[in-house]
Amino acid sequence: MKTHEVRVHPSKADLPRERQLAWLLADLAADPVAPDADVVEMIGNRIIDNAAVALASLDRGPVAVARAQALAHPRPGGAPLFGLPADRLVDCEWAAYANGVAVRELDFHDTFLAAEYSHPGDNIPPILAVGQQTGRGGADLVRAVAAAYEVQIDLSKAISLHRYKKDHVGHLAASAAAGVGALMGLDAFPAWQAIQQAVHVGFSTRQLRKGTISSWKAYAPAWTGKQAIEAVDRAMRGETSPSPIYEGEDGVIAWMLGGPDDAYRVALPERGEPRRAILESYTKEHSAEYQAQAVIDLAFRMRDRVLPRAGDVEAIVLRTSHHTHNVIGSGSGDPQKYDPGATRETLDHSVMYIFTVALQDGRWHHVDSYRPERAARPDTVALWRKMTTAEDPEWTRRYLDPDASKKAFGGRVEVRFRDGSVIADEVAVANAHPNGAHPFRRPDYVRKLDSLTGGLVPREGTRRTGSCRSWTACPRSTPRASAT
Repeated sequence: MKTHEVRVHPSKADLPRERQLAWLLADLAADPVAPDADVVEMIGNRIIDNAAVALASLDRGPVAVARAQALAHPRPGGAPLFGLPADRLVDCEWAAYANGVAVRELDFHDTFLAAEYSHPGDNIPPILAVGQQTGRGGADLVRAVAAAYEVQIDLSKAISLHRYKKDHVGHLAASAAAGVGALMGLDAFPAWQAIQQAVHVGFSTRQLRKGTISSWKAYAPAWTGKQAIEAVDRAMRGETSPSPIYEGEDGVIAWMLGGPDDAYRVALPERGEPRRAILESYTKEHSAEYQAQAVIDLAFRMRDRVLPRAGDVEAIVLRTSHHTHNVIGSGSGDPQKYDPGATRETLDHSVMYIFTVALQDGRWHHVDSYRPERAARPDTVALWRKMTTAEDPEWTRRYLDPDASKKAFGGRVEVRFRDGSVIADEVAVANAHPNGAHPFRRPDYVRKLDSLTGGLVPREGTRRTGSCRSWTACPRSTPRASAT
């Protein structure tokens, strides 16, 4: 890896493109290095994972709306939509959009947390849709996905967006454009133009995750992937983009992030160096915001000790990281996180609600755990409103530890009873995390697929998906001239 300093340069400085962050990302995407075998295996796992959570969400309102919008753009030789016959094809950018909403709707696919949050699996729908429409092969697909994960994860390590109240799809814009460019075998110059265009239109505010959280939470990454495809298409037709998009005096760093005196150090793989960042990401065993995954596992573990005395609980405190406290905890200041009438998206971002229901039920279900009648149960509401979160500097330090083997996304739960006694327990990472008690492997991804698609997909269909081993074996067809 090589570390690059990224800062604002005035227009008169005429920053050479080879020193611009967007160019470095484009050069990464254009490098034809083949992924390592364990990376290919993990890409297969994440494709299974995306399909599982997308199929489980097909009858949900936001997914139905996105699918209806996509079906207004039919295209012979286009790309398919989850849940429809293979011959119902639409323009690939609209397939990426509808499929992206389906993947994101349940908040149930992979994650990477560092200086910035991310769901790098959001890169797969646009890459897959373009590959299906243009006839790219399996080797192209895995190289593209590996490049997209590398870009998003490397940016997420170096550049915090939420600090400046920008949503994490700002990094997804760059990674999706880089991935589609890699899929199409673009040289660095058109990939550079595409990344700059995608980033230029890809920033949005964090309001979509504050207060009452709307269905746009599922749409935002899907819309970003659609825009990335269109940016690549324009670049392939010879169009240019605002430059330098990150370092310009009116660009991203100067006005979207810390201002003209801000600077970042971004580490990227060098030419020929394998793209292994996907192995640092992790999927979800439970359908909830990632920082609640370990807390759900902890609730299950504490259940037998706490539940018999639930009526005597005086207070529950989760001591955790700054991120968890402020995003899904009481540190957010969002009263909606304690509202039994809140939207599913809001409850999904309330660790107080999630811990309470997991403790009471001993399970977590992507539908049942969020039903209005479940949220409104009087004993749940009473216990839920006794819980708060508190930032602990040590948990924040562990959350941000640059060593992936030492990162921690959990916390310590302390349950205080009226008689003054306390039951406490803690967990660093979720069971399914690579460093957890039961790290997810291929059989776990297949089991997740089976559990989410039972009654929806014929078993022979899921067997084909779950047993695929050689993701580079697909024959390569001749690609069309442009992405869309």
